[in-house]
Amino acid sequence: MDALPHWLPAWCQDHFGSRPAEVLFQHRSMSAVFGLRLADGTDVVVKARPVEDRIEACVAAQTWLAEHGFPCARPLTPVVAVGPLAVHAEEFRAGGEILSGDSPEVAARYGEVFARLMAGLADFAVAPPRPNPRWVRWDHEDPGLWPSIESLDEKDQSAVPAYVVETAERARRRMLAAELPRVLGHADFEAQNLRWHDRHVWTVHDWDSLAWQPEAALVGAASAVFPKLGPALLPPIESTEAFLAAYQDVRGRLFTEEEHQVAWAASLWPVAHDLRWEALHGYTAVSGKALWEQAAERLRRAHA
Repeated sequence: MDALPHWLPAWCQDHFGSRPAEVLFQHRSMSAVFGLRLADGTDVVVKARPVEDRIEACVAAQTWLAEHGFPCARPLTPVVAVGPLAVHAEEFRAGGEILSGDSPEVAARYGEVFARLMAGLADFAVAPPRPNPRWVRWDHEDPGLWPSIESLDEKDQSAVPAYVVETAERARRRMLAAELPRVLGHADFEAQNLRWHDRHVWTVHDWDSLAWQPEAALVGAASAVFPKLGPALLPPIESTEAFLAAYQDVRGRLFTEEEHQVAWAASLWPVAHDLRWEALHGYTAVSGKALWEQAAERLRRAHA
């Protein structure tokens, strides 16, 4: 309790009429997330992150999905500014297990869930949550290949392997050349952000990571990051194939040739971004070898 931000007990009192009595969990990364049991016995999750215009659109989309039966936590408050922070609370949707693995069978299960998610957002109108999350911000207008991130740009870029840079350049060029409508979708569809009960998804987390991009680009990125539990990772090509096939089957339509190409190009950008980040911080995960081995074939399928 002593480690909670000073503003949090009063904030809970104002919005729920009860103060925190127990900390169930807390996690700090790009956001600070607090699982709390209030004095009246209610369990809630409070999220705090730097104020950005995009946050309200993300929480509104999460609310829409929860109200229409998609498995995600239902927001309990609007987004409220607390000094430099954007804060909201949502229900505590506990339980479930991580579905690990990158086999085609596992990929297909993730592809089916992603299709349900995208179908649920298709009829929801909201101001685009821009800018897109940095790990899928291939459509930025900053100078150079990568989106401007001061903490990365100030480092020695020669540490980034040349094949990572070349792969990112070719994938980005292909995506930018596409003329596809943009839609709302989840841009951090990683194993660590989902929980399952047996074969059924129980909840999808991290709704701050919505993006406004072509559907095929969102699906392609998800098809590459679905097994991720930590450092950069790239699944086998046949698993991306299975993810894309399952997605199209559930959505009830086949991608056009251009959409297929964009999806394969988009499957390369997140891992290239992650490998750059890791290289600039002095380490490289095993996915460096996977990208080295797979880049040529994925770029061929992207016509990049």
